[in-house]
Amino acid sequence: MLLRSLLLLLLIAAPTLGRADDGYRLWLKYDQLSDAGLRKAWQGQARGIVLESAATPTLQTAANELQLGLQGLLGQPVAVGNKAGGKGQIRLRVAPNPALGKEGYRVSTQKNGLEITGPTDAAVLYGCYALLRHVQTGQRPGNLSLSSQPRIQYRLLNHWDNPNGTVERGYAGSSMWKWYELPERIDPRYQDYARANASIGINGVVLNNVNASARYLTTEYLQKVAAVAGVLRPYGIKVYLSVLWAAPKVIGGLPTSDPLDPKVKQWWTARTNEIYKTIPDFGGFLVKANSEGEPGPQDYGRNHADGANMLAEALGQHEGVVMWRAFVYKANSKGDRFKEAYQEFQPLDGKFAPKVLVQVKNGPIDFQSREPFHPLFGAMPRTPLVLEVQLTQEYLGFATHLVYLGPLIKECLEADTHTQGPGSTVAKVVDGSLEKHSVSGIAGVANIGSDRNWTGHPVGQANWYAYGRLAWDHTLSSAAISEEWTRMTLTREPTAVASITQVLNQSRNIYVRYTTPLGLHHIMGQSIHYGPEPWLSQSARPDWTSVYYHKADSAGLGFDRTARGSNALALYAPGVRQLWGNPATCPPDYLLWFHHVGWKQQLSTGRTLWNELCTRYYSGADSVLWMQRQWEQAKPALDPELYTDVASRLRIQHREALWWRDACVLYFQTFSRQPLPSGLTPPTRPLTEVKEIVDIYQLR
Repeated sequence: MLLRSLLLLLLIAAPTLGRADDGYRLWLKYDQLSDAGLRKAWQGQARGIVLESAATPTLQTAANELQLGLQGLLGQPVAVGNKAGGKGQIRLRVAPNPALGKEGYRVSTQKNGLEITGPTDAAVLYGCYALLRHVQTGQRPGNLSLSSQPRIQYRLLNHWDNPNGTVERGYAGSSMWKWYELPERIDPRYQDYARANASIGINGVVLNNVNASARYLTTEYLQKVAAVAGVLRPYGIKVYLSVLWAAPKVIGGLPTSDPLDPKVKQWWTARTNEIYKTIPDFGGFLVKANSEGEPGPQDYGRNHADGANMLAEALGQHEGVVMWRAFVYKANSKGDRFKEAYQEFQPLDGKFAPKVLVQVKNGPIDFQSREPFHPLFGAMPRTPLVLEVQLTQEYLGFATHLVYLGPLIKECLEADTHTQGPGSTVAKVVDGSLEKHSVSGIAGVANIGSDRNWTGHPVGQANWYAYGRLAWDHTLSSAAISEEWTRMTLTREPTAVASITQVLNQSRNIYVRYTTPLGLHHIMGQSIHYGPEPWLSQSARPDWTSVYYHKADSAGLGFDRTARGSNALALYAPGVRQLWGNPATCPPDYLLWFHHVGWKQQLSTGRTLWNELCTRYYSGADSVLWMQRQWEQAKPALDPELYTDVASRLRIQHREALWWRDACVLYFQTFSRQPLPSGLTPPTRPLTEVKEIVDIYQLR
């Protein structure tokens, strides 16, 4: 045992000996604590690990991870056994505790040492990671009492990965799933991926793109999926699959995929049974249907409930669930895409089977940098809703721009739907507490790829981390999470931590200011969604253009969604309508989402719309220079290679912030006919030159 512990110590130290930090270890960097006093205090608490319950694969995984982390952090061997050996022992024990639910843990100081308990072995695993996080962030032992349980049941990552190795809206390399190698070869990266997810409480992974290939349902690919499931299982993680609605036709040889056709039902039941025979703990299905060209039940005159309920029936007695996405919209130049999902799904409230959850994006359009909460939240009280957020930065600068998404996710969770009076937050809808649902779910579209550092931009890891922590406990603050991640991933030096967390916490607002201030939305480049293109007026469908959304004219700017316009505001509860329906009380960040405002109209800020718009564009671009300075202040405490990587990306970010600023100010000025506010220097390049840059990016 001692020899094994010493070998583990060497393995922990090896990545840090003479090598730069390449980001691979994420927040699981168990480097030795630099504070000798703190290290000594913990050393007395962690001399050994005792398994007091049967060593299931998950419990053994918990012990091994705890051993690995403590040996690295404390610089001493930590043995694992099943017999107590005096003081300083950490006991792992599975024990029923109604107060902790199914996955909650308790870490507490007991006689002769610490104890980590939970009602399941997965709960104990979460407790081990909680203790490591406590040590890693520099907390002192004291009389320890850590207790937590997840507020949401299904905490999922959605991968938009394709069988050919590409990743839709992926900016961190190719897919990490090497389907052509599976099941014979298991990439070691899969286990490190599982460790990272388990450490933040993620318990489910949808392996493939919602624009699904039927290939994943073939016997050949189910064996591959089973191999991945085998790696994730000891970490308390189940696998799920996105399914192609037309699979019965594509691979089943049937002439139809009508959900009410008996042969279609029979096909799905047989295929589902095969899945569970291959993967007994399979999590279930995710479905994108009748959206953006994907087939679905509406192709046969059926509705979304017909389709979802058929799949729920196919699950039978298996424990899986169906997550049916509400991201639907039809091409309508005279309509309002804002309303489409509500109009299709709200009338179906109460018609979905118990195994069905409807998955709803955080906002009504599509992962914009700031959106009002989706009107379906609170409007389907008889249907459990899964909140879907995006970690990959499709509309937030890809892996080039530093944008911490903790505040965005938190903003949605804290939004008040007012559907059952004040305090009816989206978080309470999602966790089931508002409408008394026994099941609940949240999904994050993953930003993970084959890049060595997992997320392309090194700070993109913070978004993966923040999502997991908020999925576990949505009452945590995004600022506290950013500090936690910084201490675990980058540095524990106090001045540097303060500097970095300021950047993280302000980055999303800064991005909004230099791209889409005051509620502008969907004015980015066509197709790849990169860079500004507010002048875009022609596309394959009207709601893929920019002019459809900003409605700029000589009178003003913004989409009128009041009763005088599309009346999308009517989809919300009276308390929301009252606040947002009046331009004088509507928060400035949502103003142009709901109102067409005159260029010379004075806002609550004291400036006219035009002056406020310009001020925000300019201050946003200038704020990236502040981000650069803050990052530079942390340089002495950071790994040189990592520092240089982020510093380089911040320089790109500033160049592109100026690109956004110039493009939007110059374009909207053609409508406002107003001069720039006093003190702002006019762009040095004309609009024609800026448009040429966009054309190059769009490859047109």
